[in-house]
Amino acid sequence: MTSTVTAVTGVAVALPGADEPRALLHPAVPGADPVDPAVLIGRKGLRFKDRATQVGLHLGYAALTDAGLFRDGATTVPAERIGVAVSSNLGNVDTVCRAVETIAKESTSALSPMDTPNASSNIIASETAIRWGLRGPNLTLCNGRSSGLDALRWARLLLAAGRADHMLVIGVEPDNEMTRRLVGGPVADGGAALVLSRTPAGPVRALLGPAVRTADPAAVAAELTARAPGGRLWLTADGNPAPEGARPLDLAGHGELSGAHGVVQCAAAVGWFAEGHPGPAYVQLGTTGLALLAPGETA
Repeated sequence: MTSTVTAVTGVAVALPGADEPRALLHPAVPGADPVDPAVLIGRKGLRFKDRATQVGLHLGYAALTDAGLFRDGATTVPAERIGVAVSSNLGNVDTVCRAVETIAKESTSALSPMDTPNASSNIIASETAIRWGLRGPNLTLCNGRSSGLDALRWARLLLAAGRADHMLVIGVEPDNEMTRRLVGGPVADGGAALVLSRTPAGPVRALLGPAVRTADPAAVAAELTARAPGGRLWLTADGNPAPEGARPLDLAGHGELSGAHGVVQCAAAVGWFAEGHPGPAYVQLGTTGLALLAPGETA
């Protein structure tokens, strides 16, 4: 558990029918157009990238810009003080499976030289750092249900350790034939990004408050409400009852969010605060939970 408060200074959302945090507070839009990263960042450099990396680049640019850390093609603070943490359980699985099938049917010589780099497990985080010139710590988490919240936890630890002043945290998943086969249904095809800062360069959108990890999912709510009482929003995907007085919100209507889930939930909490609601807002995935505070609040 940790009680260190970290500022959320930038946020971005890229899901069909939802392009900003407040949209997550409303039902998903059926049949909405897919996210087109080229509209925001241009087509250059996207052609040979897998879908998750394309959307990840989109999210990274949008969140960094929102935080005031990227302007006119360059970072506004020393690039070595901005790190990247990406959460994606499905990520580039389509590229990996395609490469395995090619090798099995033919040989390694049949692999496309344009496709092979995309098989790296860290491709989203590395491409984001290269494209936007970020030279701080760089890591990918692929940890199942709690992966998005774990990415926020690791980013927070890197800030607390002084390894970076700002961490770009991206949660993203692609929707394609391979990912649908793996999860047994539609995948969200997008995600969200947050910029966490120990030295805010602009407005604070929210604060990360107490975090909880227990062996019993039922104990998460009790632990969070004890450490950050009075919450008004309960974001969960497990059907756990909301604490008294809190509005339950399940984002399942967007499709399987997988590794992006925790980051998207936190983006929804930012949208809640942007509408003028007080905190805390609670996020839970399995045995992991997090309380978010409105700017200026304390736990």
